[in-house]
Amino acid sequence: MTEEKKKSLFDRIWDVFASVKLAIIIFALIAMTSVVGTVIEQQAEPEKNIQVLVKMFGVSHDTAHSILGVLDSLGFTNMYHSWWFLAFLLLFAANLIICSLERLPRIWKLVQEKIRPVPAPYLEKMSIKHAFAIPGKASGLKDTVAAALRSGGFKPAEAAEAAAVQLYAEKGNYSRLGVYITHLSILIILAGAIIGIFFGFNAFLNLPEGETTSVAYKDRGIEVPLGFEMRCDNFEVEFYPNSEMPKAYKSWLTVLKNGQEVMKKAIVVNDPLTYQGITFYQSSYGMVPNSAGRGVLILRAVSKEGKSEQLNLKFGTTFTIPGTTVTGTIRDFSPALSFDQGGNPFTYSDQMTNPAIYVEFADKGTRSFSGWILKRFPRTWDLPDGNRVEFLDYWGVQYTGMQVRKDPGVVIVYLGCIIMAVGLYMTFFMSHRRVWVSLTEEKGSVKVLIGASANRNRASLERKIEKMVSVISAGHKGGK
Repeated sequence: MTEEKKKSLFDRIWDVFASVKLAIIIFALIAMTSVVGTVIEQQAEPEKNIQVLVKMFGVSHDTAHSILGVLDSLGFTNMYHSWWFLAFLLLFAANLIICSLERLPRIWKLVQEKIRPVPAPYLEKMSIKHAFAIPGKASGLKDTVAAALRSGGFKPAEAAEAAAVQLYAEKGNYSRLGVYITHLSILIILAGAIIGIFFGFNAFLNLPEGETTSVAYKDRGIEVPLGFEMRCDNFEVEFYPNSEMPKAYKSWLTVLKNGQEVMKKAIVVNDPLTYQGITFYQSSYGMVPNSAGRGVLILRAVSKEGKSEQLNLKFGTTFTIPGTTVTGTIRDFSPALSFDQGGNPFTYSDQMTNPAIYVEFADKGTRSFSGWILKRFPRTWDLPDGNRVEFLDYWGVQYTGMQVRKDPGVVIVYLGCIIMAVGLYMTFFMSHRRVWVSLTEEKGSVKVLIGASANRNRASLERKIEKMVSVISAGHKGGK
């Protein structure tokens, strides 16, 4: 009966999982499916992915819809939560663990095994060796050799034989574990990723100024409870001069727990708010639909004598410039005002890119003048009679768009990345180096035989040995 037939079912399964070929196959499957998962937007509205398929393959809308239906039934529209993708990750982890357990005992034995003196014929067969003779006695050369080994970063031990002295040393024995530390880091990263997939979420939140919410929303409108309340106190956009390109946008947020304010922060892009493991990233903004007339217009009225007053007004209300008999009534609003070639005003966008209010002014009840006051153009704030009305904000009509993320596995992933960096450094930049130097007295001279080995980066060790030979030769000449 052959050895293969003697193997139990467990041994055969073990051999399959210990195979490097299986690791390559699983890794290739993960890579290929991840490409599909990157092209197909995860948990998105179907129409988005239909348009992607139409552009990518040049097919009709109906054909793309059918293709998306197949992909959806296979789990590609929510791939990272699918059972088969998790199975790939678990198979890869099992393969990595078993491969490591299969080979680690032999490597651990090499790590733990202390270097011992070896006979001269063994040194003669080494791939890295140097042999030369130096006049004198072994006892006089021994200190020079020990100093040369120490200069190379070794801590030499000594063994005496009948007519010879052997110095030997090793370093970097634990570098053999670099591969397995890297394997461990991959497992830690996989664990962190799986924890993030099943216990975290990616959501969005469009929160109007002044409003409070306790939920965010995944794609397709699925609610995600936050466990606390988030309020948007204010939102502002700063534009580049003479441009509609936003320079910066900022949200003033307040976190409430059981009705009590527990945290306040103004967030901007790349400076999010994090509370109880949930992070709010500034992502977008917009105007709340059908909100014109519901917000609060914030103006500052300044008389030509310098008296000023900040006013919080509703659309259509009348105000008085302080210290005067001049009144103003807000008649119209545009979120994005422009003028055509004939000087006629029109609104070119439903977003607050160039907000403006139309105000009718009167003095002692008699209409005096009217015009548009633009928030982004202070020159429109100066009135013909020398007074001034500053358009500061239209609060309550904009929303802040935020990405909301919770990833409890991210700390584990970061830890895995740090461990991986250590493992890769040990694997590629360190090696287990062993050196033996035999000193044998022969007819008034000493035969120096150096043998060395390294499990990797042999060229680096060869250069170090050549330098040690030079140090030994120079030390002998200097000692004459």
